[in-house]
Amino acid sequence: MEKASVSKSGVPYLHFGNGEPLVLIHGLGEVKEGWQNQFELADQFELIIPDLRGHGECEKTDGISIQNFASDLIGLLKELKIENAHILGLSMGGAVAQEIYRQSPDHCRSLMLVSTFHFFPKKLKGLLFKNRKKKFESVSAAGKQAEFLGRMALYSWNKDMMEIFCHYFRPKHPIFLESLKMCLEVNNRSLLPKINVPTLIIGGQYDSVLPVWIQACMHKLIPHSEFIIMRNTGHLAKLEAKDRFNLLLRRFLTQQKTAV
Repeated sequence: MEKASVSKSGVPYLHFGNGEPLVLIHGLGEVKEGWQNQFELADQFELIIPDLRGHGECEKTDGISIQNFASDLIGLLKELKIENAHILGLSMGGAVAQEIYRQSPDHCRSLMLVSTFHFFPKKLKGLLFKNRKKKFESVSAAGKQAEFLGRMALYSWNKDMMEIFCHYFRPKHPIFLESLKMCLEVNNRSLLPKINVPTLIIGGQYDSVLPVWIQACMHKLIPHSEFIIMRNTGHLAKLEAKDRFNLLLRRFLTQQKTAV
């Protein structure tokens, strides 16, 4: 396992590999090590894999917001003297990737937005937050939060896959709920049409957390974006279909090299 460093602003991160810089941003309740299946990309890319504020080893727990998550990572890129990078975000990490583009578009060579969102209508907010918050609290009290969320996020419910999920999904209860609340405030409907870097949008065919129609809407809003639905996967294609997922990333990123 690669050893983590800590930025001047307190962001723990993994940094290894050779090639063009590629930032991997985890989702809600996850940790940076959850990208282990993608570590193999270090043979072609310089990987920067952070823990978001309040997640994993990051001890910063104040100011939980998508805006601050993004500014932390922009600061990290500046500290590493990386002028721009390919930015990949999963789920909440995809919202952070969009916010990085909003705050500092010059830092983005390309965007990869995976099983993510750009806006929640009012009715959907109630379904995702109020209903799931109550259920999450009840299963947390019973010590079964990882199992509950694993069954929601995964299409493959076999024992091995659930164990992998539980190993990398380590929510801190108050941070999890505050981060979820901030996700529901995201509204990037006016931002997406302004994105002018190569953008790949990936959805999971059986994603019950953030259904593919959300990513389809994003695809319609982002000019010249590419949209791919990964068959027989849920919310976490990076775990359930590692080889197919990594191949998609390599193909997209190689296209950007060729274009240059």
